[in-house]
Amino acid sequence: MNRKIIVAALVAAVVLGTGGVVVLTRIASNQASAAPLQNDPAKTAAVKKTDLADQQSVTGQLGFGAERALASRKSGTVTALPKQGDVIERGRPVFHSDAKPVPLFYADMPLYRDLEAGMSNGPDVKVVEENLAALGFKDFGTPDEKFTSYTASALKKWQKSLGLEQTGKLGVGDVIVQSGAIRVSSLTAQLGAPAGGDLMKVTGTERAVTVELEQSKQRLAKQGEKVELSISGGKPATGTITGISRTTGDPNQGSKPKIVLTISVDDPKAAEGVESGNVTALFTVAKKQNVLAVPIGALLALNEGGYGVVAEDGKTIPVTVGIFAKGQVEVQGEGLREGMKVVTTE
Repeated sequence: MNRKIIVAALVAAVVLGTGGVVVLTRIASNQASAAPLQNDPAKTAAVKKTDLADQQSVTGQLGFGAERALASRKSGTVTALPKQGDVIERGRPVFHSDAKPVPLFYADMPLYRDLEAGMSNGPDVKVVEENLAALGFKDFGTPDEKFTSYTASALKKWQKSLGLEQTGKLGVGDVIVQSGAIRVSSLTAQLGAPAGGDLMKVTGTERAVTVELEQSKQRLAKQGEKVELSISGGKPATGTITGISRTTGDPNQGSKPKIVLTISVDDPKAAEGVESGNVTALFTVAKKQNVLAVPIGALLALNEGGYGVVAEDGKTIPVTVGIFAKGQVEVQGEGLREGMKVVTTE
């Protein structure tokens, strides 16, 4: 058997999917043992059976989540606006047009037509009835998609409570519809401007982390996935991906399209006393349980391709590698077992 060790004059630097760089020595896999090198004794590490998680780290910003534009379809003139930082909840005015309030309704679907007696059934009717019911106006009973005289009656009572004309009708621009309470991050419109059009930029009301990802990291953007957070000036925490949006980028400015994630902070107390700042978000890409693992420094690039590890007795064991995580790599190979010692650079 050819026992000659082939050590490359230049070691191969292999860039792994985790972003780490591993220096590997090339060696023939069919050697039975290796002649000792004339230097310090080799370091060894035990093969461990453990759980591994392939994770990727991205820097984000703590705030209230991604901004979004808010526009109005109301006619008239803007006569009052909220202040930056104001939180607006259901039923409260988002702004005033012609000195009349334009309140906030909650729904995931916007209104798409005027509502009045004689109209056809539709989900927009149910949106209005659900909001009226939440505000205490329940003449119609259980919200449904039918606009009845009871719906009109509830609208009139609600309009009276706001000092509006009691028409029993609701124009498509008479309310602003958002998925929940909003926080005003900046104003676009000015007093005296036309009421229709862009008014302001808003965010959610809960503390959240915003992370921008390159398109190549799309695999990290999974709605509802848990993320580990390290908040600068705060406490370690977990978060949940609650929003995914995209920017178009501007080729003229040299900017590329990005994926923007909004990550809610599961425990608000973790960010107490921190108004804004950098956050390290750790995404778990893959998990493996109860696998054999060795330090990354134990891997060797074999001349004939693939990887191997060198046992304490000098025998090279070809291995198949799995995920890399926190300096460890999953390995499988004939004769490899938990507790055996392998040579490592670490």
